[in-house]
Amino acid sequence: MAWTFRSILNRMGPGFITGASDDDPSGIATYSQAGALFGLGMIWTALWSIPFMIAIQEMVARIGLVTGEGIVASLRRYYPRWLTISFVGLIFAANTINIGADLGAMADATRLLFPALPFPLLLVGFTVLILFLEIYIPYKRYATVLKWLTFSLLAYVATAFLVTESWWPIIKAAFVPHIVWDRENILFLIAIIGTTVSPYLFIWQANEEVEEEINDGRTTLRSRRGATKEELKKMRSDVTLGMSSSQLIALCIITTAAATFARNGISNIETSAQAAQALVPLAGHFAFLLFALGIIGTGLLAIPILAAAGSYAVSEAFGWKVGLSKSLHQAPGFYAIISVSTFLGMLMNIIGISPIKALIWTAILNGIVTPPLLFVILLIANNKKIMNGKTNGLIGNILGGSVCLIMTLAIILVFVLN
Repeated sequence: MAWTFRSILNRMGPGFITGASDDDPSGIATYSQAGALFGLGMIWTALWSIPFMIAIQEMVARIGLVTGEGIVASLRRYYPRWLTISFVGLIFAANTINIGADLGAMADATRLLFPALPFPLLLVGFTVLILFLEIYIPYKRYATVLKWLTFSLLAYVATAFLVTESWWPIIKAAFVPHIVWDRENILFLIAIIGTTVSPYLFIWQANEEVEEEINDGRTTLRSRRGATKEELKKMRSDVTLGMSSSQLIALCIITTAAATFARNGISNIETSAQAAQALVPLAGHFAFLLFALGIIGTGLLAIPILAAAGSYAVSEAFGWKVGLSKSLHQAPGFYAIISVSTFLGMLMNIIGISPIKALIWTAILNGIVTPPLLFVILLIANNKKIMNGKTNGLIGNILGGSVCLIMTLAIILVFVLN
């Protein structure tokens, strides 16, 4: 098949969209702050996290394909209800805070380009636009919109090349881990891991595999159960591409910050919009423009995914009808949760909650949720009855278990180190 632009879009599945959404405005802020504070000291996290991300996302995607339903639906079916509700509550809270931080970042970035536009108007405008697209655009068309938005991430590749003089120090730092055992470094390591391996990615990935099957005509749970070798092979290629590209973008953002902010003694970058603005005197207006437009594009990509992931979790926990492939009339509860989550995120900005505090709480909540949720996912992925012979291999279990252990130990170290 010829590699036309349309064929490239067709090859971009749930794994690629999931990977792109991982580089949302709050993630951009975290990576920018890492580059500003530590230079190239944290850049190794982008490269070394790739195999772990691939293993985890392959796991949740396989659960979605084999069971024909989302992660939380499997939790509800096989585990105590209180455990499911506890996980869902934390996921919903973390996602809503992340939505608020991303909406604020998008509005701030737009005001950098158009200073006359008031912040509240932009905030409401982005909220209404995102909800309209998510609720009223049919899934097949909406998935295409999300695919187009992934190209906004190329802005960070271009920016990195604009500001970088030599790539050899970057390549060397990316391959050789550098860990400083103090509280600030460990806290930032948790923030990066929390931004990179987020629970909403698990929920979204599994459910979008199901949505793709529904879109292909497999509308009943029975017809979706099971997965062929060809389906699993296609999914793994998609996940590998999505997670790899996600972390290469993170590498470019850290590179940009290290080459501009750290080199010029600027260490306090609290938001992605502030990072864009700070680029003007250091790298010129074109780099600033690319960075700011990237924030808006990634926000339009990530916020609907955050809201939908939270709604999948809540709706499946209560046994409601779910899915972007369903209309508002068919799944009112599902779309109500999407709306509530997005509006709560908007209200966070109106009542004046600090974006940097929101990011800290998001990282903390993600740090709390990820290890136990990932542990349960490992249990599901290794259950022969649930997975029908498509259980984890040794490598998947080692990588998934390592993430659980690393995040748990990092959280403990924060309280131990002074």
